[in-house]
Amino acid sequence: MPAIVISGGDVTTPEFEGRITFTVIICVMIAASGGLMFGYDIGVSGGVTAMDDFLKRFFYHVYERKQRATENNYCKYDNQYLQLFTSSLYLAALVASFGASKTCTKYGRKPTMQLASLFFVIGVVLSALGVNMAMVIVGRVFLGFGVGFANQV
Repeated sequence: MPAIVISGGDVTTPEFEGRITFTVIICVMIAASGGLMFGYDIGVSGGVTAMDDFLKRFFYHVYERKQRATENNYCKYDNQYLQLFTSSLYLAALVASFGASKTCTKYGRKPTMQLASLFFVIGVVLSALGVNMAMVIVGRVFLGFGVGFANQV
């Protein structure tokens, strides 16, 4: 059954006395960057997993299968580690959002955003310097924590 809210005609709601300041605009831009990074990753990770250079370095057996495959793309990219690479960020973001909620309630928005930024930096460094699959996946997990914390705020 849907809920119905009825307001009395003589009840006045207080005006919010907040102002849009430079600090508020900067905070909004930083908070929006979490969603921007999440969307950017969705677009980029799909393209990267199909790149031959990436597959040669991290998923050579998938690259070999891709070269000699005549069937559809699903059969070419059927690899659990490749799926883990793709989904690790999204799963980490989901899990981190629950912890971020508690962190934001207990410590406030600013420390939560700072922690999200720290997760982003760690994730970017690990992903950029990744020499093996474990390092890249851990980097994506940290990026997921950053996305989860940034989107929670």
